[in-house]
Amino acid sequence: MSVLTVRALAAFYGKAQALFDVDLEVAAGEVVALIGRNGAGKSTLLKSLIGLVTARGTVEFDGRPIGALPPHARARLGLGYVPEDRRIFADLTVRENLRVGARGRAPDLQALLALFPNLREMLDRRAALMSGGEQQMLAVARTLAAKPRLVLLDEPSEGIAPIIASRLAESVRAMKRQGVAVLLSEQNPRFVAAVADRALLLERGRLVGSAAIGELSPPSEAVQRVLGV
Repeated sequence: MSVLTVRALAAFYGKAQALFDVDLEVAAGEVVALIGRNGAGKSTLLKSLIGLVTARGTVEFDGRPIGALPPHARARLGLGYVPEDRRIFADLTVRENLRVGARGRAPDLQALLALFPNLREMLDRRAALMSGGEQQMLAVARTLAAKPRLVLLDEPSEGIAPIIASRLAESVRAMKRQGVAVLLSEQNPRFVAAVADRALLLERGRLVGSAAIGELSPPSEAVQRVLGV
């Protein structure tokens, strides 16, 4: 059963159209990747789904239309969002960031630290003192503290060391095993191959095809074309 269904989604920045008739579905516990170069519309698509960009079309979450709901209402229904710039609270500790993510409830630290064991020794460290990769793990963990059913994950491997990207990939796979669905945007086909069940190719705001995981590492001609490599 699909946890997310999108039909004829179009998105706009003012009068400029950024997405054109996007159709996609994500099943419960499935990891789906959006692949495309910078400016292809990957981040815009995720922002449209969480309600941060003006959009029209149909967006259903757990069978319920959510296109008219504000972002906070979508989040309360179980839709999580990790933006590309992370937006962690730099002056708060890791523990405090997780409490914020849990929205007033006590976060399930045991479950979160099982997914992100690197954070265990950093619980009382200010987020500003963490590396970029550690901050990325915290951003994902903070979103998971609210126990979402689907996580929108924007460019998770960008700008982090390969060893941290590998640990983050394992965390995404663990999320999948727990039944959390993930829709992620990426330019790194190797990272996608490590975590995704399938990949969708996005070019100039349009979905132009799909790629089997075996086409990602090494990338097929179609994948190279949408990535511009």
